Amino acid sequence: MPCPGQCLTALLAVGCLLPTAQAAHYKINTRDEILASARTLAYDMMLFYKGNQTGQTPGILPGPPTEHKGDYYWWEGGALWGTMVDYWHLTGDSSYNAVTTQALLHQVGAGRDYQPVNHTASLGNDDQAFWGMSAMLAAETRFPDPPPGQPQWLALAQAVFNTQADPARRDKTCGGGLRWQIPAVNVGYDYKNTVANACFFNLGARLARYTRNDTYAAWAEHTFDWLLARRYVDTAEWRVFDGGHVGHNCTDVNRAQFSYNAALLLQGAAYMLNYTGGGAVWRRRVDGLLDGMLRDFFPGGVAYELPCESRPGGACTTDMLSFKGYVHRWLAVVTQLAPHTRGRILPVLRSSAAAAVRQCTGGRTRRRCGFYWSSGVYVDPSVDGTSGAGEAMNVLAAVSSLLIDATDAPTTNLTGGTSTGDYGGGGRRFKSKRPKPKPITTVDRVAAVMFTVGVVISNGLIWTLMMLRN
Repeated sequence: MPCPGQCLTALLAVGCLLPTAQAAHYKINTRDEILASARTLAYDMMLFYKGNQTGQTPGILPGPPTEHKGDYYWWEGGALWGTMVDYWHLTGDSSYNAVTTQALLHQVGAGRDYQPVNHTASLGNDDQAFWGMSAMLAAETRFPDPPPGQPQWLALAQAVFNTQADPARRDKTCGGGLRWQIPAVNVGYDYKNTVANACFFNLGARLARYTRNDTYAAWAEHTFDWLLARRYVDTAEWRVFDGGHVGHNCTDVNRAQFSYNAALLLQGAAYMLNYTGGGAVWRRRVDGLLDGMLRDFFPGGVAYELPCESRPGGACTTDMLSFKGYVHRWLAVVTQLAPHTRGRILPVLRSSAAAAVRQCTGGRTRRRCGFYWSSGVYVDPSVDGTSGAGEAMNVLAAVSSLLIDATDAPTTNLTGGTSTGDYGGGGRRFKSKRPKPKPITTVDRVAAVMFTVGVVISNGLIWTLMMLRN
């Protein structure tokens, strides 16, 4: 049962009185200390993964909650393996490479595009894209290629991108853009949100840089412009909002801010800046998004999940409890792609990582990590109604990302990349450099009428569902 706000406040107050020596298990002052700490954090995090055990499903964390199998939706498994690819890349520890490869390949689905049929009921464009971005990361870091005959990392990323660029995935509502959910029967299909489109933008920017194919860059630019046109990104203060409903032409913008939305756009903008050779437009976007990121999500130099962490007592959903790690990992890469950001980002990543390890004092081992970094006090993950894999991923990412300066920047097919691609992955090939929306069909019109009738109910339902699995 979640601890109410008063209970958590009391825990934090008492915890502040504990001696700081209690948090001495993890040290990050030297490279050797960072490596040792990351090694232990990786070991502890992988204890949450059961997919390599007899009778379990490779690739996924225990779940989904809708089937009462655990706390985690399918997408977070994809995020886990991205964390482990980065862990290998940053530390050189290959202990988990075999299980990572098994996991990333087991979930590709029949179309080799990360759309497994058994996860259709909760399959969003963002869910699919998280697996695709992990495959893209494997290509960029030269993670060991799969055996011949198996899907290859670059080809998997291209297949995900192609399925999302396909006109069948798009319509003219709201002037274009991806819907949150893929199947029309899923709750949330009437919602066009930032994360689905930010993932697509991010993946397109990375594919453009890796392959030197301008078609990907054109899609990325178009998608960013669409987010601006929908006012999902406020360029006056560089705040990134969550999305809107097609029944309102996406003008009912939900102004909730989530750190991973802003970080996806910031990292993607850095890829575009790097790819285009440093133009003023993308530099302005990088700098603006970085301003907003540091202001809203790193108060006092420590990662902070704005929409839920300010409301203690279980307000953060299982999904939200994993966002800090992605933000650390993606910001670290921004420093390599846009070196002018180093002076602003690296000190914050270090101060945030220091706060993260300071509160890892829980459990029988006295080294388990919680979510509330700013307090410096461990709060048991059970307070937030989750088993703690997201919290463990967060701290592992924060600590291992401290090694970014000693690590190669993302590679390309011209700088040593070895992964084999497939421009026709996902069943389609590019035919133009600019997206062309699919004409609205009779089925679309019928669906639009049905969703419009239910839009008032949907508004409240979507917000509730988003808070449950953003």
